[in-house]
Amino acid sequence: MQTVTLNNGVEMPILGFGVFQIPDEQTEQAVSDALGAGYRSIDTASSYLNEDAVGRGIKKSGIAREDLFITTKVWVQDAGEANTKRAFQKSLERLDLDYIDLYLIHQPFGDYYSEWRAMQDLHREGRIRAIGVANFPMDRLVDLIEQNEITPAVNQIETHPFYQRVEEHQLMRERGVQHEAWAQFAEGRNDLFSNPNLSAIGQAHGKSISQVVLRWLVQRGIVVIPKSVRRDRMEENLDVFDFELTDEEMASIAAMDTDTTLFFDHRDPKEVSRLGKRRVD
Repeated sequence: MQTVTLNNGVEMPILGFGVFQIPDEQTEQAVSDALGAGYRSIDTASSYLNEDAVGRGIKKSGIAREDLFITTKVWVQDAGEANTKRAFQKSLERLDLDYIDLYLIHQPFGDYYSEWRAMQDLHREGRIRAIGVANFPMDRLVDLIEQNEITPAVNQIETHPFYQRVEEHQLMRERGVQHEAWAQFAEGRNDLFSNPNLSAIGQAHGKSISQVVLRWLVQRGIVVIPKSVRRDRMEENLDVFDFELTDEEMASIAAMDTDTTLFFDHRDPKEVSRLGKRRVD
């Protein structure tokens, strides 16, 4: 598996397995199947409400802990240094692990500075190997970097052919923050899986559209975390390291960018209020 080196020297697989929106009753088997297929990086969050099932899937796999890279996230309601540390401990217990490889602030709302202070402490204690953020706009990311001791290792943001985050990608590279994508297939929106450009590129390489999209992201140096509950799709999504897109193909995908979210804008006051008020049981 190809890896990226985070800003503190930790190696992270460039292709992992995400469990967002996988029902709790299917998550254990999905994680077990993914690890059996060859994935070694799993991405979850307290707000996904499936950390217990992820933990069971990890245990079921029998794979040594040191061979895995596990990511989870702290939700808005757990702001405050003591609250964040309690939330981290709960995630650790649900996952049945002794440490977390990557712990992220899930949303740039509420008192995330207190969350970051707690995460820095947990990192210094060796309970987290790397700390980062998700969904942070670039102004908030830069402010967090410049006002704290530890620079986030990762920023996980919506990234796909219709929203390529070119400027954000460049700024994160300059600041030493690893770009990680969520919704890399745009959840099939804008007819992604029947797009003629992506289809033609796939045919040229004997690959599917999903493989083309993942390869495009990997070639940009972006970490990806596709999800599926089907073993054949899991294996297909892993099979992206035996071909390379040409400069012309990369440029043709670049031309698909609309520079607009297909989900929600983290600067929209209504979304800020909705996400900020959401509580996770």
